Amino acid sequence: MRFSFLMYLFLSVFRALCQNPPEVKLEKNLVPNGSFENFRKKSNNLRQAIPWIPIASIDFYHKPLDNDTTEEKGAYEGYCYTGFRFQKRYKEFIEVKLVEPLHRGSTYKFTMQVRLAFWSNAVLKSFGVLFSKAGYHRQADAIKSNMIDTIVKRGGLMKGFRWFTVKGYYKADGGEKFITIGNFAREVKKEMIRMNLFKMGYKEAYYFVDDIRLTRFIDAGEKAIEEIVGPNKKDNQEDSSLVVSKDIQVGEKIALPNILFDHGQTYLLAESFPELNKLAQYLMKNPNIQIRINGHTDRSGLNLKNQKTSELRAREVFEYLIKKGVQNKMYFKGFGSSVPIASNDDDEGKAKNRRVEFEIIKK
Repeated sequence: MRFSFLMYLFLSVFRALCQNPPEVKLEKNLVPNGSFENFRKKSNNLRQAIPWIPIASIDFYHKPLDNDTTEEKGAYEGYCYTGFRFQKRYKEFIEVKLVEPLHRGSTYKFTMQVRLAFWSNAVLKSFGVLFSKAGYHRQADAIKSNMIDTIVKRGGLMKGFRWFTVKGYYKADGGEKFITIGNFAREVKKEMIRMNLFKMGYKEAYYFVDDIRLTRFIDAGEKAIEEIVGPNKKDNQEDSSLVVSKDIQVGEKIALPNILFDHGQTYLLAESFPELNKLAQYLMKNPNIQIRINGHTDRSGLNLKNQKTSELRAREVFEYLIKKGVQNKMYFKGFGSSVPIASNDDDEGKAKNRRVEFEIIKK
């Protein structure tokens, strides 16, 4: 009787393990601004969606196209997405530096959402991602062992004009810092399949792309360590003065007193990193919160210069957070000296007015 019970228990555990592999998924997306929602200003230039780099003339969209009547028009999620054009002797790529280099021997899951544009008269056989230490510069950099490439020999890559997922797993060599997305065939014309065999003329395949993610998988036996975000992992975050209440409400503003700049300059000093690292971790743990980063100056100097300085300093904080993996929707704005919190008649008051803060826009 006891033997039967133990055997039953063993089989139950074995069955559960088979159905649910002992795998721990870390949700941190290593692709900065993976949904393209954060940008410096509205423009069709993808460079505004920092830190993405277009290779050739990549399109950047902020809303559905007016003449797109397909059921799943517009972005996969949110509002922003990008578009790739492929022709007989022409192809496009996008590239970005990851939040952190990949760890040797670790396995990563990559996903992106892809949709064929309604005006395409051809489809591609393959579309994927390249992992590299220095980025993609020439065809020789497209090493197959460093790629996740979705290949469809018959019919090509399409699902009507609906969004579909390109995904795969990649075991890192170690030190890969960049991902490049596109078609890596030597001759793109051989990769294109005409949709209508009876319609001649030039061939063009155009794909929208959105929601790019790269997450690390850890075996059950490996200890998952939550790393400090930022360029210096030895930063002691307990030294940061940032305190965010759990009951924080929309419209509340939180000062970041340890965000430091040289006089008259707009680049961040290293002493600012612990404060920003703590803010980055707070936002990643609360992905639905939207914030605006506000920059302020004292009354010294010309109003126009103060306005520009405050905006550029707010933008520096905005870009720092994106490059460290924050996916939350964020905005930035400079107020110059128009919103003082202390007197501008003495040095102590001026120091208080020279500040950066973040404001809750949406929870």
